[in-house]
Amino acid sequence: MIQDWWRDFKVFALQGNALDLAIGIILGIAFKAVIDSLVGDVLMNLIGAIFGKPNFDNLLFHVGQGEINYGKTITATVNFLIIAIVLLAVVKLLARLHIAQLRAQGTRECPYCRSFIPVDASRCLYCTSTVEPTLVEAE
Repeated sequence: MIQDWWRDFKVFALQGNALDLAIGIILGIAFKAVIDSLVGDVLMNLIGAIFGKPNFDNLLFHVGQGEINYGKTITATVNFLIIAIVLLAVVKLLARLHIAQLRAQGTRECPYCRSFIPVDASRCLYCTSTVEPTLVEAE
């Protein structure tokens, strides 16, 4: 019983998809630190030098006895927009330098055998028929 569980666990944990996911998560966490530092230490300070404040956390107004702290929402929105722009620039740079091969994700049905194949496949894995890829690789 325990040997069966252990064998199933090894197959699950060491198959390509699980390892790829684990590596992607670890790299994503490390990359997040780089992007956070770029946004927080460089770009937000540049915004602060231009507009006078690197963040808007102290902006608020009072309603009765309560405080509406809308400045934190503005800061979070600006951070999100800057991070999205930086990530887009990094992905485009990697694609242009051909460092990262961006692949289409998902499956579609083969028109001949009705098996599911990757959307960017040019040949069916099952019936070996030639099929037209539905997405073109970015150059």
